[in-house]
Amino acid sequence: MMYTCDVCAKNGCKTGDISDSPLNCPCTMTGDQENIKTEYMEKSNLTIAHNSALVESSGYCQQTRIEEIISFARRCGFKKLGVAFCIGLKDEAKTFCSILRKRDFEVNSVVCKNGSIPKAFINIKEDEKVRPNTYEAMCNPIGQAYFLNDAGTELNILLGLCVGHDSLFIKYSKAPVTVFAVKDRVLGHNPLAAIYTAGSYYKAKLKNQEK
Repeated sequence: MMYTCDVCAKNGCKTGDISDSPLNCPCTMTGDQENIKTEYMEKSNLTIAHNSALVESSGYCQQTRIEEIISFARRCGFKKLGVAFCIGLKDEAKTFCSILRKRDFEVNSVVCKNGSIPKAFINIKEDEKVRPNTYEAMCNPIGQAYFLNDAGTELNILLGLCVGHDSLFIKYSKAPVTVFAVKDRVLGHNPLAAIYTAGSYYKAKLKNQEK
């Protein structure tokens, strides 16, 4: 089965009327959905789902992402927070962690370059570095997850990890993961700008991307 919710014009999932939904609509997969619903009854899943909905309704179009994270953590009873951040956003991480600590959270933070492992370890050649002929440490998201797991964090927050590195962090994190901000150096860490300008400024660039 292929799912194509992105091109659906019905949006019955939002209105509750799925009477004429496409055949590949996940709403019509009633047996699967019943099995999925049982997963929400698991205690930790229900806590996250319930409090996520409360954060949404209480701060809808009013709270910033920082405020939502704080509200979510408090509602879930999470006291120990982990921040996995990119070294290129160290100043932002310092401010972010300071805000969390002032809200009485215990915060552990681990930078992406922890371990200072040379890129040669993952078979990166000299001419494949960002800056050839200089020392470049690889990003170590597995290490970030390892040390935050060791610290016993209850919620881990991503701040600017590279594409792919974030995938590895999420894979190895024992605690639930949420995202504060993602990295997009070209667009000032606002990747949706490429979508918002896809029909104008970014149109030519998107057409010229390699397949």
